[in-house]
Amino acid sequence: MPCRPARRFCATAHRSGTSRATSRRASICIRTTSKATICPRTRSTPATPSSGKTNPDLSGFSGETIMNEIHTDSAPLLGYPRSDGRKGIRNVVAVAYLVECAHHVASAIVTQFAPRFGDDDFDAVNAHDAEPEVHLIGFPGCYPNAYAQKMLARIATHPNVGAVLFVSLGCESMNKHHLADVVRESGRPVEVLTIQEKGGTRSTIARGVEWIKQARATLAAMRPVPMRFDELIVGTVCGGSDSTSGITANPAVGRAFDAMIERGAACVFEETGELVGCEYHMKSRAARPELGDAIVACVEKAARYYTIMGHGSFAVGNADGGLTTQEEKSLGAYAKSGASPIVGIVKPGDIPPTGGLYLLDVVPDGEPRFGFPNISDNAEIGELIACGCHLILFTTGRGSVVGSAVSPVIKVCANPSTYRNLSGDMDVDAGRILEGRATLDEVGREVFDLTMALGRGERSKSEMLGHQEFILTYKAFEPIGPGCLPIVPATAARVSA
Repeated sequence: MPCRPARRFCATAHRSGTSRATSRRASICIRTTSKATICPRTRSTPATPSSGKTNPDLSGFSGETIMNEIHTDSAPLLGYPRSDGRKGIRNVVAVAYLVECAHHVASAIVTQFAPRFGDDDFDAVNAHDAEPEVHLIGFPGCYPNAYAQKMLARIATHPNVGAVLFVSLGCESMNKHHLADVVRESGRPVEVLTIQEKGGTRSTIARGVEWIKQARATLAAMRPVPMRFDELIVGTVCGGSDSTSGITANPAVGRAFDAMIERGAACVFEETGELVGCEYHMKSRAARPELGDAIVACVEKAARYYTIMGHGSFAVGNADGGLTTQEEKSLGAYAKSGASPIVGIVKPGDIPPTGGLYLLDVVPDGEPRFGFPNISDNAEIGELIACGCHLILFTTGRGSVVGSAVSPVIKVCANPSTYRNLSGDMDVDAGRILEGRATLDEVGREVFDLTMALGRGERSKSEMLGHQEFILTYKAFEPIGPGCLPIVPATAARVSA
């Protein structure tokens, strides 16, 4: 049922930090100061179950309003074709260190190709007009971890990656030869340099630099081809949230998500630890009953995990920014998901097989073994990229300046004061909604348009500033259950040739 414009959004949420049996519900009301519509689906308006691709009824709400004014067919996305059938909106060389002992050598190799302020490559607005960038990724651990191995394999074969150099010390547990085989089978140039076998630091750096020069020449000869919207995967994350995030930037991203999904894209939202209390709202939007049950179980797992840790996903900066409770933060995070039906759950490294809206389960299975699920925003971004996200929509109220390796990041700033202070780092000023200078639909359209522009090679501000943050740590997951993914073979669509 379509939602009418409202100046108030009320929902119930479980108190975090308590068990399912003893939790008490709290009614949370967020008042807006603009013409915004904040009306996610509730338990009283369940989504109609469907299979395969979904075509949500967005009449009078968010995405449809945007789509009526956007004609994307005349300006297609551009992507670099890969042998698995996917396309990348960037064509980078990834240099991956396989243990902290190799971090310095890998970093020194990448530094040789880092553009500088004033260089033509740095100032080039369109990524297709510049030399292929060289990005640093890696894993610091010496001991084996299936999660880290899977993450590196997925990111090294991400459609935005054109070639890969692995840098190994030589005695770590990461299976470098398996990683190289995975990349080689994907049709990308790949090399493994082992410091203990190549004569040490200087020699390994020199060999790495020479190999990358050749790889860049190969990639520079490639030209992007038209890319359909249903080949696009977009992720979203929030960081440095404040009291404005849930009423400006987050719902604006939700509107952009609805418009993208209407065009066939796959969109991924996450932060299950910040969705505690919203599980039944998400269940009502599930495409199938068993998926709704899996969503509830996913969020309840997060609540148990944080309870055992004795720490919730609520930072000092959130409180300083005016957020009062975990419930308020949860409702704000939930707003990023828009109004489309949820068609599946994925775990880090699982690639959405079709278009639609997906929830990313970021909380480890079992008892806490490695501490906080994600120690920073970039840990979450890395997991979204491992799921194949071509770009990331990052909302912030307090102001985060990070970008990412491999996939570009669009910064949607919720707070008008923050935007004025950090305008050189922010891409979209969603704070205009609070000041009455724009509506949620207008800002949602701006986010959509900017996503399209980056999909054609334009650069975000974090890209032009050289931000390529990346972090990967230990984590543990069990295999995903059959009730989570859509009823579509995993080999279909994006992951097939």
